[in-house]
Amino acid sequence: MGLRYWLMKSEPTTFSIDDLCNAPRQTTCWEGVRNYQARNYMRDMAIGDLVLFYHSNADPPAIVGIAEVVKTAYPDPTQFDKKNKYYDPASHPSNPRWEMVDIKFVRKLSRPLSLPELRKERTLKNMLLLQKGSRLSVQPVSREEWEHILSLEQSARPSTSKKRQ
Repeated sequence: MGLRYWLMKSEPTTFSIDDLCNAPRQTTCWEGVRNYQARNYMRDMAIGDLVLFYHSNADPPAIVGIAEVVKTAYPDPTQFDKKNKYYDPASHPSNPRWEMVDIKFVRKLSRPLSLPELRKERTLKNMLLLQKGSRLSVQPVSREEWEHILSLEQSARPSTSKKRQ
C-alpha cells in the first residue's frame, strides 16, 4: 500500500517530543488510546509509516516533531491492569479491545507549527486536525497535507507585528 502518514497528539506535560527523544532507544509505546476510531487508525499503521508529533493542550497547540512507526498494533496491557488509569474492566486478554503501536523519534521540527498557523493554510482546509470538534488523538494525514506541513517548517515564521505602510 505504500508509506502512510499520521498525526498523534500528546499533552506536553504528560509526554512531550523531548520525552520521546530522551526515551530508551528514542522509542515508546503509544498506550492508553481509548477511542475506537483512533484504535482502528493504529491498526492500519505499518512499520515505516511517519507520524507528526502534536502537542495538544499547549499554548499554542502545535506540531513539534516527526516519529516513525516501528512496531504495528498489539494489545495494550494497561487495559488489564486494575491499578492503571487506562484499565478497562470490559476488556479480556482473550479478546482485547485496545491496542497500541510503538513509535521512534525521527527529529524535532526546526520550529513548532501552531494550530493557528495551520488554520490559515488553504491546502490544509480538509485536514482532520482542523475540523470542528475533531478530538481524535490518532488520525490520518494525507500525503499532500504532510508535504505542505513540511514546506511550512522551512518557510519564515509568521510575523506577529503589523506592517508599516
